[in-house]
Amino acid sequence: MVVLNRIYTKTGDDGTTALGSGERRPKYDLRISAYGTVDETNAAIGVVRLHLGDFSELDAMLGRIQNDLFDLGADLAVPQRDGKAERLRMLASQVERLERDIDALNEHLAPLTSFVLPGGTPAAAYLHLARTICRRAERIMVELAANPAEPVSAAAIQYMNRLSDFLFVASRAMNDNGAGDVLWVPGQNR
Repeated sequence: MVVLNRIYTKTGDDGTTALGSGERRPKYDLRISAYGTVDETNAAIGVVRLHLGDFSELDAMLGRIQNDLFDLGADLAVPQRDGKAERLRMLASQVERLERDIDALNEHLAPLTSFVLPGGTPAAAYLHLARTICRRAERIMVELAANPAEPVSAAAIQYMNRLSDFLFVASRAMNDNGAGDVLWVPGQNR
């Protein structure tokens, strides 16, 4: 259980922040950027949920995803170190659940005939925004993981990769299962 009695601590006034391990890092540190961008993804999903109307099944999926993103942030906030007690880590089962949700949504979609432009319904447009933030988080996580001294769990990276796919499929679901997608027309404005 997390208990937050005081919101401001003033410990970050020097431009540093603490990881879950207690280690202090500059606020521009790549690990901080990674879990900060995961948090941005989560916030964007919160905005999506305001625009779902009667789509309770998708809302429930997104609620589970928001919780998973806090797990993922906790995973990133405590780097894996040999000899240290394990903390909360992303699991393959979370990735697999996301894949099942993608398959369930994709089952009803019209086949794609072109790339899709971000747009359509407000929910679909916000899902596209969340997808692009998610992709940025994934890129930062992959860059972080490229440094052997900065381990990132494979499940965390896989989760973000699948999440961007989920958000794309969900955007199409919110555009009348693809019938309302805004399609790219190559060279249309030449």
